[in-house]
Amino acid sequence: MSETPKTTFKRVMLKISGEALMGDSAFGLHPPTVERIAREVKIVHDLGVEICMVIGGGNIFRGLQGSAQGMERTTADYMGMLATVMNALAMQSALEKLGVYCRVISAIRMDEVAEPYIRRRAVRHLEKKRVCIFAAGTGNPYFTTDTAATLRANEMACEAIFKGTKVDGVYDKDPVKHADAVRYDAVTYDEVLAKHLKVMDASAIALARDNNLPIIVFSLDTPGGFKGILAGEGTYTRVHE
Repeated sequence: MSETPKTTFKRVMLKISGEALMGDSAFGLHPPTVERIAREVKIVHDLGVEICMVIGGGNIFRGLQGSAQGMERTTADYMGMLATVMNALAMQSALEKLGVYCRVISAIRMDEVAEPYIRRRAVRHLEKKRVCIFAAGTGNPYFTTDTAATLRANEMACEAIFKGTKVDGVYDKDPVKHADAVRYDAVTYDEVLAKHLKVMDASAIALARDNNLPIIVFSLDTPGGFKGILAGEGTYTRVHE
């Protein structure tokens, strides 16, 4: 009987952008990409790790862009929140196809498609080894899904936020555009804020700092990467005190 690999964390928050679900598409969802990410989540779930998820909505609608084009900001943000629900439902479908029990929990009530957010109920789902996908952000305009992920991670007593991105950590500048970009192995919350590093928005970083919640930034494109990072392997950046 093979020994189960050890993981550093028992309960984590996985934050991914809506763009991560696009694959090579220019817009919307790419089902094979959604399924690939779901398989990554299942591998970690099978290790006994309790998983929360927050998925952005930028592949469908981004509130800030709508606002920049003349739309009233509050309305644009609510439209963005609804986009996150669509992504959450797609991920739920992909996970359940793999045999992973899952709940979509929405900050905006829409009882026909998702549970309302009730903290104690969500904690119970995690204890029963169900993946909880928190949708509709915080339910409030002017807050990003980064802030929602940090808020829910604190409420659920997660031990870390894992931010899956297109690159393998935090760089001093965009590594896609600059060949001389330098990756940080570790960086403090205050350095992220002072240097305007593109990790999460300032309110999310401040909330993580105030509650001493580490953020681990890694590439979601590396097969088995999520499992490896949980075991302390692979390339990533840790944001901490």
